[in-house]
Amino acid sequence: GDIVLLAKPVTLTEGDRVTLTTDVPVATDGTSKPEKLLYAVSLPPVHGQIEHINYPGVPISSYRQLDVVAQKLSYVHDNSHGAGKESLR
Repeated sequence: GDIVLLAKPVTLTEGDRVTLTTDVPVATDGTSKPEKLLYAVSLPPVHGQIEHINYPGVPISSYRQLDVVAQKLSYVHDNSHGAGKESLR
């Protein structure tokens, strides 16, 4: 079936971090098990990285919806000067 992904913008300044919650990325695929959805980061952020909270400083390239629900992920801005808008893909 179809997959629906809803995302809301988050505003950060240099060096900030934000915990990814279901208010930011949340997806559904029409099954009864959305927690099993796997996200793949196909285009890494230019001005930061997505990290698991248990492994700060280590960028990740995939994660599960369950990690988002459990608030175990964060996006960390890398202090780039002049960084404009960025999106995660």
